[in-house]
Amino acid sequence: RGLNDDGVRTPIIARLVGRLNRRIFARLWDLLAPPEIRANSCLIVMGSEGRSEQVVRTDQDNALILRDGFDHPRLAEVTQAFTDALISFGYPPCPGGIMLSRPLWRQPLRGFCDALRKWAHGGEPEGLMNLAIFLDADVVAGDAGLLAQARAYLRRIVGDSDVFHARFALAIRQFGEGGGWWRRLPGLRGPEAAEIDVKKLGIFPLVHGARALSLQYGIEALGTDERLRALADAGRLASDQARDLAEALHRLMALKLAANLAQLTAGAPPDNTIRLGSLGKLERQSLRDALAIVREFRGWIAHHYRLDML
Repeated sequence: RGLNDDGVRTPIIARLVGRLNRRIFARLWDLLAPPEIRANSCLIVMGSEGRSEQVVRTDQDNALILRDGFDHPRLAEVTQAFTDALISFGYPPCPGGIMLSRPLWRQPLRGFCDALRKWAHGGEPEGLMNLAIFLDADVVAGDAGLLAQARAYLRRIVGDSDVFHARFALAIRQFGEGGGWWRRLPGLRGPEAAEIDVKKLGIFPLVHGARALSLQYGIEALGTDERLRALADAGRLASDQARDLAEALHRLMALKLAANLAQLTAGAPPDNTIRLGSLGKLERQSLRDALAIVREFRGWIAHHYRLDML
């Protein structure tokens, strides 16, 4: 809140918060996990935490990759204690159970690789979203080589399959645009109390589009900013398009942060909604411009991957 009030840009705040969170996670892991577990595992964070794009604590997205052949009698106890401690610190549990206290997200490397293969080529509805979350993974503590091996395996199994990459990119259409509500901005001719989900309608399609392109073209960067710059440097995106997308993301993150701080002040849990009636004229125009850029990008992604043929 202090940094935001001082005019620090939201992406910088997110990076600072991300570093602080990882220091907390690593210290907690050191306190709870015996040396033999720490030496034979890799603790990772994923999703927006892995991309360093989360500011206000929303939920946990973490996992533990174990060295093949390693087991420990206290593993389930230690990982549950880690999850419970984070909840007590104010990090809510993940509604989808993406936490290292769950067996799916606490596996040997071979088990993770099997899961990646099923997510990439299986028919489970949640598979590709699990894969997307994993693609944003970053190391907090332990043997970083385990995560590197899992990533290398994923690159091998997806290769240059046009069908896979199109299926993966299709999630950009997961959320609709609410019947053209965006056209009402900034006039707000509808009810002043109307709300939008800024993550579903703005942040997610932008982030996932950059993630899909990065997977297709072998971009190793995790943050959306870094992915967009790398894609532009590689000639996969026009430089002005990458710049506009990065600026749109920054604006949406700033609006979400302001809404979250207002929610916390009111004693409400932070979420992804923005009350349109609470925005000033410049904020409404900023939101409209950012969402127009995202909408254009959705169309670009649909054409690039020929999503209309799926």
